[in-house]
Amino acid sequence: MRKHPAGSRRTSYLMAALGLFVTISIIIYPDEAFHASVEGLRVWWEIVFPALMPFFIAAEVLMGLGVVHFIGALLEPLMRPVFDVPGVGAFAMAMGLASGYPIGARIAARLRRENLCTQVEAERLVAFTNTADPVFMVGAVAVGMFHSPALGVTIAGAHYISSIILGVLMRLHGPNIQERPIFLRPSRRQSYFKKALDDLINARRADGRPFGQLFGDSVRDSVNTLLIIGGFIMMFSVMIKVLTAMGAIRVISLPVSWVLSALGINQAIAPALVSGVFEITIGTELASRAACSLTLRVMAASAIIAWSGLSVLAQVTSMTNGTDIRILPYVIARIAHAFIAAVVALFLMGPAGQVIGNAVVPASVAALTTPRIGMLARLIYSGTYLTTTLGCLLIASAVIQVAKSSRIFGFWITGRPGR
Repeated sequence: MRKHPAGSRRTSYLMAALGLFVTISIIIYPDEAFHASVEGLRVWWEIVFPALMPFFIAAEVLMGLGVVHFIGALLEPLMRPVFDVPGVGAFAMAMGLASGYPIGARIAARLRRENLCTQVEAERLVAFTNTADPVFMVGAVAVGMFHSPALGVTIAGAHYISSIILGVLMRLHGPNIQERPIFLRPSRRQSYFKKALDDLINARRADGRPFGQLFGDSVRDSVNTLLIIGGFIMMFSVMIKVLTAMGAIRVISLPVSWVLSALGINQAIAPALVSGVFEITIGTELASRAACSLTLRVMAASAIIAWSGLSVLAQVTSMTNGTDIRILPYVIARIAHAFIAAVVALFLMGPAGQVIGNAVVPASVAALTTPRIGMLARLIYSGTYLTTTLGCLLIASAVIQVAKSSRIFGFWITGRPGR
């Protein structure tokens, strides 16, 4: 008879007890569970589904057409020295910045399945490319919760600056002892642009699916993924509502309050931090209404957004299922991101506060979170943001190539070509 390790048995008991607890809690609080489920469904249908669906489909189509390989070849000179990830990681980074959770993790997992990066590189990508979208931070958090459009620059800035810092720090994660996917540098007689075009053609030939089939497969896979995400959003919405109704959040907040008090931090922020562990929206809303200084509230909101909540963690686990990407490095990275984001927010609220205080958030961005916002406006904004991000990355990569006296678009910038 096969024996199971003690750790496996304890995990099985714990998961069974947790599932039983959740089920009984829903039975005891049916009204709270129902309304929370409806609210989760509304958020998914009105915000998440239309916001992510076009980008999910676009990501799949661009992978099949070889465009991602094209971008990767152009951005290899930037991504490799800065983040120690392949150039295709820039696509995951740009899509994550523009669209938010969990598209960065989905693309990183897809790159791993296509063997375009190693296990360690994929874990690095998941850690710093799975970010919140600017519409949520500026519109929902700064405008909707803090009622201060100018704070959108601080909150979004803290999030993205800390994600870049995290990406650089993730170079320390797991030295690349694995064999990297082969990236052939362009020869002396070949430009990076020509190399990128060759990679595009080779990737398209390797995929081989007619465009109609590629598009249909992309739609089917994207809808299935979004249905899973919707289930996670609804269940975690129910869980946080039920835990709040039974007073569990208040009980958990007590030891957190003691720790904060010992550190000289206003313990009024404790309920927001505890709720933010479970769900990002509820946590940031409680942070905006906490009875403490504005700086501490913004720091807490920045930390909660960087952590992203157990709901997003569950979504990332689902996105990486079927790959060898480990979830523990992602959890550690999220904790580190939360601390870094809080510190950066403190800096932006302090020394950099005068500059940021004069920043103006466009009214069009603030309007993106109004109840009846047209999806076209949100899509145009996210698409513009994505294009701008990719453009900045391409410019940075070109600058690096110029600095290295490399050939870019068919001619030599400095130096002499090899024989």
